[in-house]
Amino acid sequence: MKPKPILPGSTLGILGGGQLGRMMAMAARTLGYHVRALDPDASCAARFVVDKLVTASFEDAGAADELARGCDVVTLEIEKVSLESMRAASRHAPVRPDAAVLDIVQDRIKQKQWLARHGFPVGQFSIARSANQLAGCALRMRAPAYVKAARGGYDGRGQYVLTAPEMAEVAWAELGAHPCVVERAVDIDHELSVLVARSASGQTAVYPPSLNHHEDRILEHCVIPAPISARVAARAAKCAREIADALRVVGLLVVEFFVVGSGLKSGELLVNELAPRPHNTFHGTEVACLTSQFEQAVRAVCDLPLGSTEATQAVAIYNLLGDLWLSADARPQGSPAFDRALALPGVRVHLYGKREARAGRKMGHLSAVGKTPKDAVALVKHARLLL
Repeated sequence: MKPKPILPGSTLGILGGGQLGRMMAMAARTLGYHVRALDPDASCAARFVVDKLVTASFEDAGAADELARGCDVVTLEIEKVSLESMRAASRHAPVRPDAAVLDIVQDRIKQKQWLARHGFPVGQFSIARSANQLAGCALRMRAPAYVKAARGGYDGRGQYVLTAPEMAEVAWAELGAHPCVVERAVDIDHELSVLVARSASGQTAVYPPSLNHHEDRILEHCVIPAPISARVAARAAKCAREIADALRVVGLLVVEFFVVGSGLKSGELLVNELAPRPHNTFHGTEVACLTSQFEQAVRAVCDLPLGSTEATQAVAIYNLLGDLWLSADARPQGSPAFDRALALPGVRVHLYGKREARAGRKMGHLSAVGKTPKDAVALVKHARLLL
């Protein structure tokens, strides 16, 4: 049977109260929904924009049950939620995306194997469940290789660059002696991501690809639409849509791609990772697209008609890490000079409401619009320097 729309005035539950949950909650409130969230941190970013915050571990199935009892639909903003919590919540309200999607995505081994089994393009990889197996993988792949813990890790955490088989013991210990995925190093020209929204009724909408630039494995800046050929953009969009359909995702799915070979005009695409939630690389949709990723997430899980994904102008974002608020010896030194950045036409400041600034912690981002992607990137970089 076709699902019924969950209309404004209903209550949305969010598993996770970080910046993504905060921005999703703000979009939901604009649409007229009530919002609840669950997060381990009582001072999480979403605390002031939700009607109720349940403070509990993502592994606390009883707390997820409590959250869902007062909700008409539940979604998530982080992959760390346990499957038991997802299933507990689903006893009271639809959970979108569901536990079956999270079971695949939150385990890199399952995720890689699922992608390969379904014929999606991935680089050469192996699975290691011991230090000896890890050394063997490095020999076969002719190191260097990237070793990624099967579970956990983000922004480059939970990864190790294996430069020689002799380093396997060190890498194995560094990653906690847990199963891991070993990926052969490839010559990456660029990194792209594509966002697909898919409703409970199966309607899909795809956003223009984002071109992403990382420093020290943390996203520094990105731009939408990516300045790539129509051919590469179409291939990336088609692959991402097919993955979302095969997973039967309800909500959002971001597919991260490596572009290898011939660059942005005709290079080969390899799927890196999947994220079934709003994503850092699509924050710019708030200012440049007819429908932001956060409003689209609410529309999708509530089975409302999906909004237009058209980008009306180019937009670039630049992540603001906690280092900006700290002195050279890591002591707090007050707010950055946001007034200088805001003096530039087309620049906006987006802060996440986090109480404590820490080195490497995402505290907010700048956005800048431009006539072209190149203009937008230049402007957001200039604004960042002014801080």
